[in-house]
Amino acid sequence: VQPGWCCSQLSGRLVEISGRGAVAPLSAAVWLLFDAQRRGDPVAWVTLPDSVFYPPDVAASGIDLEALVVVRVPRVLDVARAAARLLRSGAFGVVVLDLLGARPAISEAAQGRLTGLAQRYDAVVLCLTEKAEGTPSLGSMVSLRTEVQRLAGEYDRFPCQLRVLKDKRRGPTWSQQEVVDGPPGLR
Repeated sequence: VQPGWCCSQLSGRLVEISGRGAVAPLSAAVWLLFDAQRRGDPVAWVTLPDSVFYPPDVAASGIDLEALVVVRVPRVLDVARAAARLLRSGAFGVVVLDLLGARPAISEAAQGRLTGLAQRYDAVVLCLTEKAEGTPSLGSMVSLRTEVQRLAGEYDRFPCQLRVLKDKRRGPTWSQQEVVDGPPGLR
């Protein structure tokens, strides 16, 4: 993982990863979870009932499931509330808000609260959204917005390209590409 896409560079920020399809945004989120766990930070994943998040796939990518809290909430409105509760504990280095497949709607006020909590507890708040290129971000409180896409690759391995669309600290001047393994069902 390159220096730009790591917890030390993203702590205290509200980050949005968007893409078409769930595979590429999930892969980029796992890169960050892996970095957090390597630093010894617990991580949390807040998701909806219809999410494609599948813990065994994440474990196959090197994530310690015993240090990953997964919270499933019934509605999109509950995602931000659950994330705020987790952040207030001060225990998590990364809290993922999995909004893939949903119509993301997090109010500016909720985004402000999440940003404040991320700054207070030196955590990363990572929102996963599924959007077409050119679609606006979740809101003005998003400090870093990236678009990630899966590129053509081998049968069970493929490159994921992460491209910065907005970075309030450094400007949209960087990108990253990693080759990732497909889920176990593809191997």
